[in-house]
Amino acid sequence: MPSDPSHPERSRPRKPHSGSPRRDSGQQGSDARRPHRALVNPDPARFAAVCLVSHVVDQRWTLEEAMRKEQAFVRLDGRDRGFAAHLTLATLRALGLVDAVLATKLAKPLPDSAHFAKALLRVGAAQLIEGLAPPHAAVGRSVDLAKFEATGRGFAGLINAVLRRIATEPLVRPHDRERVPALWWNRWRAAYGAEAADAIAESLARQPALDLTTKGDAATIAEAVDGIVLPTGSVRLKETPSDVTTLPLWGEGNYWVQDAAAALPARLLATKVGEKVLDMCAAPGGKTMQLAATGADVTALDLDAARINRVAENLARTSLTARLQVADARTVSEEPYFDAILLDAPCSATGTLRRNPEALWIKTPSDVARFAAVQVELVKAAAAALKPGGRLVYAVCSLEPEEADPAVAAALEAGLKLAPISPDEVPDLGHAVTEQGCLRIFPHYWGDRGGMDGFFIGRFVKPE
Repeated sequence: MPSDPSHPERSRPRKPHSGSPRRDSGQQGSDARRPHRALVNPDPARFAAVCLVSHVVDQRWTLEEAMRKEQAFVRLDGRDRGFAAHLTLATLRALGLVDAVLATKLAKPLPDSAHFAKALLRVGAAQLIEGLAPPHAAVGRSVDLAKFEATGRGFAGLINAVLRRIATEPLVRPHDRERVPALWWNRWRAAYGAEAADAIAESLARQPALDLTTKGDAATIAEAVDGIVLPTGSVRLKETPSDVTTLPLWGEGNYWVQDAAAALPARLLATKVGEKVLDMCAAPGGKTMQLAATGADVTALDLDAARINRVAENLARTSLTARLQVADARTVSEEPYFDAILLDAPCSATGTLRRNPEALWIKTPSDVARFAAVQVELVKAAAAALKPGGRLVYAVCSLEPEEADPAVAAALEAGLKLAPISPDEVPDLGHAVTEQGCLRIFPHYWGDRGGMDGFFIGRFVKPE
């Protein structure tokens, strides 16, 4: 998952990077191939942010994929990389709001092929609307980058005029619901009501906190890293570092990064020493480490070999052990073998919109239906692999009812019984317990503490 480190605004450029030609990024239209740049890049960090935003919006890449592939970002050093990531995430969190403001300043939309210019306008406008940079820096650097990039030069005057209007004219700020595409807001309103839908959208206005899960005493780690212990046992940092590996005790492997909500499924499975436990969709390994830390005999599955390698790296750093397998979890076992199974299923990830805001722009309700079908298959496979008396926790970081209700129905049809979650098991989240005894967590919960990822969690038991 991409980090979102804070970075102070820089009104002067860092040491410039040369504007060497980049390989074809796969974009269509006039941005597809860029000619050699004779100029020196006036702001490599902002340039990288513009490229990343374009990849997400125009090519529907995940931000993680864009950060991995875009060389303008990969080449940055730690400080500039942190600023580029921060600026990109802030722009994507405000993308709908930014587009609403730009629509009032442009006489007509830019051509579809003007990918770089459109992304540059969005990043520049986000800096002004969200207060990410002084106006002179946001406007001036945007114009400099338009002149630097061949496909942006023809739009330099327009970009200057539009951003100056935003900077100098009274801003009629759109409602925060504009931050998210209308199709998602309308879905949430239908499922949870307009007030909840607005609160979900408004959660995008706040940078997510950084949470840690600890192997040992949470209070000791909290003191070492200048954090607080949350009611559910996670440690939340008071300030987000630009590089988590620089935190005290990181090298000793006593904790790992994991959102407080993401840590709940493994806590609610409550595994014991020696139990045979399956983590069905394990990568990147946070829940695997939680399970292994209890002394359980853990098998961790993932369909992707590269992702299972990340699990192995995380286990090695924390000196924890688990049996790792690259396999399709839908065919895990036809024999009842496991005492407990954790199924954190692949999903639309709309609950992580604060950390992965691009999900709202690159996914559609048709993706929700596709994920829901896979989730039902995984639940059936999990039910078959459980011993009599065994427990299953099903979880998705999704806000969509279609990724919760069918999975619950599939578990019940497979012969499992609901094992209701008690409010006492989730301190300060009792209001998230549904009538069925499942958990429905929204990103605006614990808003005064920094919020949390949205999740659905259900717990089941296989009758003896």
